[in-house]
Order: sequence, then structure tokens, then C-alpha cells
Amino acid sequence: MDKKIKIAVLEANTLGEGIDFSILDKFGDVAVYEKTDEYQLLTRINDVDIVIVNKLKLNRENLKDAKNLKLICITATGYDNIDTNYCWQREIGVCNVKGYSTDSVAQVTLLMALELITHLGEYNKKVKNGVYTNSNSPLCTSPMFHEISGLTWGIVGYGAIGRRVAQLAAAFDCKVIVSNRSDKEMPYENVELDELLEKSDIVSLHIPLTDETKHLLDEKRLKLMKKDAILINVARGAVVDEDAVCNAIINKEIGGFASDVYTTEPMTLDSPYNSIVCCENVLLTPHMAWAAYEARKRLLDEVKKNIETFLMGGTRNRVDL
Repeated sequence: MDKKIKIAVLEANTLGEGIDFSILDKFGDVAVYEKTDEYQLLTRINDVDIVIVNKLKLNRENLKDAKNLKLICITATGYDNIDTNYCWQREIGVCNVKGYSTDSVAQVTLLMALELITHLGEYNKKVKNGVYTNSNSPLCTSPMFHEISGLTWGIVGYGAIGRRVAQLAAAFDCKVIVSNRSDKEMPYENVELDELLEKSDIVSLHIPLTDETKHLLDEKRLKLMKKDAILINVARGAVVDEDAVCNAIINKEIGGFASDVYTTEPMTLDSPYNSIVCCENVLLTPHMAWAAYEARKRLLDEVKKNIETFLMGGTRNRVDL
């Protein structure tokens, strides 16, 4: 492609602050939009060669007049927001990105477990608000906390993130068990999900959302967990039944809960989690686990490589073929 191509970055805000899109300037003219609403979409993609998107839905209806469009780059692994069948018919390439956030998500998963077990935030607060200074005691041991060494950590899903979390857990001398549908070789015991829930002190979820995994952890399965066990969801919001999780916390059927993902994002005013958001054994974060600066920078670099390969006739990370 000899002519200068046109690129539109339609959702720059989804990559967060500090990301430099000038690495794409080598390809041609780059228009960077913080956010694109549906009514702005047609105008912004009308005459571009490449679009870079995250959550926007692209389909026959809004792509049919984008006559110059040759490539859609998704700044994510999932691509269910793109009508890949229509793109294939139109010979529009579609590329995703994989593996960019493995270390970031694994790190946050570990920190969630450590915080719920160690209560470091509460101890920090006791110093900052003067409780420790006014206590007339050289130490404080409330709330009680425990060592993570020797606990059983159950990993649900053994993809790249699940494997990395397993490595980190093992480094802290946890006993790691895994529930994974495939029979891929692993240095850990692979058990059925119900057995994992019964045995684990910490359970972390690292599975995609499918018809089979929606509400995988429902009221029945939550009751299998130990009364002091911790559940961590860094997968997708709907892999757990949110109402059931809240009831389990309120009724003290599990020991703690952390989530970075929600069935509807951002978390809504009528989310079930608002009933437990103030509980000391609950940790809720705003879908940030994937977003370490290094991971976001890596993500854009992968998009750049996808574009380079496509322009040379390659099929790197193509999901439409």
C-alpha cells in the first residue's frame, strides 16, 4: 500500500492515561478520538483505511458505507462486538491482541488475596487516623490476619493468567489445585470444580464468559466453599451469580470476596454489590486489573505489529479467517 493510509482511533479513553498514539504516525494520518458515540461513528469511519476500537459494536449496518475500510484492530482479546462474518464477506481484516495483560491481572489477583487475608489497608488506616498513636500499646493485632503459606489456592481456568497466578501462589508456598476442562499437562492436581471449591481456602476465577460458564458459581456451588474461604473474580462479571455472592457474604457463608469485573460495567446503582460494598471482607475494583501501564503500552505495541503485518500481507492475530 503506497498511499498514505488513514487510521482512526475511536476509543482512546479505553487505553487510559499516558499512552502515546504517535507510534502509529509512521503508517499515515492518525485521528485520535477519546470516545466515539454511535451517532459519530459513521462520519469517523467513512473514509478511513484502519479503525482501532475496543467496545464499539461494528456490524453490517454501520460498516456498509465504510468503502475504504481494510482493517479493524481490537484493543482486546475478545471480539464478539465485531461482525466477523460480514467483515470476511467484505474482505475487511479483523485483528485482536492476546497475552498483553497476563502479568498485570495476575499481580492484582495476588494482591487481592493478600489484602483480604492480611488486612493491610485497615492497619494502615489505624496509623493514619491516630488510633495507633492514641492506643497506649506498642502493637496492634486486630483484625486478626493469617499467613498465606500452606493455604490451598484453587485456580479455575488454566490459560495464561491462570498459569501465572498458579506460579505466584506456589511461590508463596500455597498448595495449588486447578479445575480445567482440558487435559493439558500441568505441575498441579487437576480436579473437578466442586472438589476444588470444597478444598480451597482461596478460589480465583480465570475463565471466559460463555453459555456454559455463565453463573458457574451459583448459590449451590457457593455453599460448597469453606466458611472462611476467599473468592476472587478477575474473569468476567457474569461467571458468578452476583445476587448469590452477596447473600453468601451477608450470611457469612464465605470468608471474603474480591471482584474487578461486573455483569454490567461500569457497576450500576442497582448492582447487587452495593449491598456489600462497605463490608470489610469485600474488595471491589473498577475493572483495572488488566491495566498496568506496561500492559497498556504492550497492548498498543501489539496493535502496531498487527498493522505492520497486515500491510505486508500477513495474517498476524487475524480472527476473521
